[in-house]
Amino acid sequence: MKIATRAAYGEALVALAQKYPQLVVFDADLAGATMTKGFAAAYPDRFFDMGIAECNMTGVAAGLSTCGFIPFTNTFAMFAAGRAWEQVRNSIAYPRLNVKVVGSHGGLSVGEDGATHQCIEDFALMRAIPGMLVLCPCDGHEMHLAVEALLNYDGPAYMRLGRAAVETVTDAVEGYKFELGKGAVLADGKDAAIIATGIMVQLALKAREILAAEGIGVRVIDMHTIKPLDTALVRKAAEETGCIVTTEEHNVIGGLGGAVSEYLSEAYPVPVVRHGANDEFGRSGTAGAVLEAYGLTADGICEKVRHALTLKK
Repeated sequence: MKIATRAAYGEALVALAQKYPQLVVFDADLAGATMTKGFAAAYPDRFFDMGIAECNMTGVAAGLSTCGFIPFTNTFAMFAAGRAWEQVRNSIAYPRLNVKVVGSHGGLSVGEDGATHQCIEDFALMRAIPGMLVLCPCDGHEMHLAVEALLNYDGPAYMRLGRAAVETVTDAVEGYKFELGKGAVLADGKDAAIIATGIMVQLALKAREILAAEGIGVRVIDMHTIKPLDTALVRKAAEETGCIVTTEEHNVIGGLGGAVSEYLSEAYPVPVVRHGANDEFGRSGTAGAVLEAYGLTADGICEKVRHALTLKK
């Protein structure tokens, strides 16, 4: 089944609203895009459209959280992590308030909206804030679980949603379990490990199939939580495979690749090859065309794995 993570998120809000009466939802005039429109229709008294005023929305949500509510703020990732960064830092994270900042339409797959809206810096911006949890679920099944996990997590968090519909894969993995701060091994392998987040998880699984035909066994790890990083799982992969490829719909600087490299350089140095946007802005085009132009494809991941294998001792 294909569903955009933003659509699954909208469904989850409605499904969980009765179980969690403290849940309130804020939007910045984008409910039709962020998919909070369903919640607005079902629970109008718990929905607040703040207009095109993201900084104000963030501050109001921070205030409401001090009254016992669990606010989820919603806008595009470029505005949630970029425009409102100061308010997220000072009004939510600094006093450690229980607000969930949700950035929809993250990454290059926003497509035709172009570079100004293709946020490829949000992981880095949010990771740099002390105490901020950062996550990026890969599919609809994982998104439903992530929303409920956030409702049970007391503290500030940032979650990225995607615009495009993606294949649901985690529901078919035997033994799959979602837990904040813990990655999930979706497929095993001994030659190399791919650590992926968001829509790159599905592409990593496709890359694994291509490489298997070449006799290369690749482990695929779904790292939905980028901060705190599941360092135990990363180290285990490094020890058992000897090389790592990270893949993300984000700048190679400051995101998942940065987090993995920072940890392994100190704890267990092995070759780490980062796959993502190579420190350049996006461009306008269909989602598929843009991802292809930047090498964010299964073949692109395969190239990085082959390169990583040449670096193994």
